[in-house]
This record gives sequence, C-alpha cells and structure tokens, in this order.
Amino acid sequence: MTQAVSPPRAIDAIPGVSRLDARRATLQRRLVLVVTIVPFIGFLGAVVAMWGRGLSMTDAVIALAFYLWTGFGVTIGFHRYFTHQSFETNRFMRATLAVAGSMAVQGPLIKWVADHRRHHAFSDQEGDPHSPHLDDGPGVRGVLKGLWHAHMGWLFGDEQTSPRRWCPDLLKDPAMRKIDKLFPLWLVSTFALPPVVGYAVTGTIAGALSAALWGSLVRVFMLHHVTWSINSICHFYGKRPFAGDDFSTNNWLLSLVSLGESWHNNHHAFPSAAVHGIGKAQVDLSGGVIALFEKLGLARRVRRVTEKQVQAKSAR
Repeated sequence: MTQAVSPPRAIDAIPGVSRLDARRATLQRRLVLVVTIVPFIGFLGAVVAMWGRGLSMTDAVIALAFYLWTGFGVTIGFHRYFTHQSFETNRFMRATLAVAGSMAVQGPLIKWVADHRRHHAFSDQEGDPHSPHLDDGPGVRGVLKGLWHAHMGWLFGDEQTSPRRWCPDLLKDPAMRKIDKLFPLWLVSTFALPPVVGYAVTGTIAGALSAALWGSLVRVFMLHHVTWSINSICHFYGKRPFAGDDFSTNNWLLSLVSLGESWHNNHHAFPSAAVHGIGKAQVDLSGGVIALFEKLGLARRVRRVTEKQVQAKSAR
C-alpha cells in the first residue's frame, strides 16, 4: 500500500530543518527511550497486578481524569489552539492549555508545535517528520518500516525542526517560553500527582502505588500510542472523503480514545477548523469541549467548517 511520493531531497535543503550533532542526538535518543520504555514497563506491571484482582474504581477514575486532562491538553491545546489557531482564548486558558499539553509527555510546547506545523507543510512528502510513506522499500517489510517510523521511530532521529522558522509567534510570548522551559517540572508533575491523589483518597501507600501504576505509567503509555497512531494509522488506513496531496484518513475506531483526532482526513482538508468531526456520527470530544468553552466565554472566534466548504472540497 506504500505509494510513490516526490523524489527525496537532502534534509538540510528543507527550510527550518537541520540535524543535531552526534552528542545531542545520542542524548535525545536516550531520553526518548526512557520516556517510552518506562510507561511500557508500567503497563506490563499493571496487567500483572490486575490479574485476578481487577481495576479499582479509584484507580480508574484517577487514570481517566489525568488521561482527559493531558489528552485535551494535546488535542485542544497543543494541536487545535497553538498549532492551528482555530479559536481564541484568554491568557489564563492559554497558559492552562500549555501546561496540560506539556504534562502529556510528548515534548515541550514549542518543539511540538514546530514539528506539527512542519508536518502539515510537507505532509507525506520529503520533509514530513513522521510520514509512513517515505521510501521504506516495497512489500510488507516496507509497509511495516514506514508505520514504525511514523508511529515512534521518528522520535529517535537526529532531525531538528527550527522554532524560529515554524513558530515565531510562540517565541515572542514570554509566558509560553517560560512554560516551554519548565518542561522538566511538568514531566515530574504528571508522574507525581496521580500517586498523591491516590494517597489522599485511600490514605495508604498501596493506594498511592496503585494510582502511580494506572494514573501515571499506564495513562502515559496509552496516550502516547493513541497520539502516535494518528501519525501512523491515520496516514495509512481508513476512509478519505476529501482528496488531497497527502494520504491522511478518517478512522472511526480511534475516534473516542483519540478525543476526536482520528478524523484526520477532515483535519488535513480543513486544518484551521476547531471541530474535526464534521460528518454524520463523527464523534469529536475535543470539538465538543471547545464548543463548551465557547458557551462559557472561554473561547471566541471559533473556526468551523461550513457546508459550502465541505461541498467545494468534496467536488474536487
């Protein structure tokens, strides 16, 4: 299913993209390995711990609450607000969304936004940081290599996306630069807060450890792979109601757990829209929360797709 794309170009010829030196590239790979392997180990531990005992309601609520907090931080904050500016909000909400997204452990705000804007500029072409369609060879092996690269392999690469080129607006905002710089604090907080809540609710060390397992490690593991699946699965498998220059797809199976991000073909057709679920029965929880923010006066100038725009795109 791998499809032909434009001939490869030297990465250094792509605007705003360079390579890390060997030392920094090695450090980055080690850090990425830690933040991907540790949650996976926690997931395996949770499977063992749940065997014969089940998942307690306390752990389930803590895990879900932090999943939604950090998940919406990415989908509403990092993605729809900061990257695509699909609505406007006040400074308090701006900071809140930046912190919540940072706690998803997907990298600092400015780097995340720079990478994603670059993805849209070169979607499924040379220069896209995580396309599954970039010359990974023929046959099943090539398909698997492409999917691996898009899912998480790209995180271990040495490419560096320039914030000055891709998100100068965030660099001009002192508050966003500070939140970006404090990423280690948000990293510690996202792992530390669930066991604190678990201890406060149960009053036991066992309750704190169980909450850490489910609310910290398993939650981060699940959110990581759901987000990465948008890069891999939703550029490979699903429906494409809107034709375009990339291979983005809509995938209903991921719609709930991705909080609406898997209506990815819709998003690439209308990248500045705040609501991605624009078709019948396309559940978009992130779009629903943005609509709630609008009613509460926390979001304004919310960009939505009109029927006329849909018909125009569909006719192409």
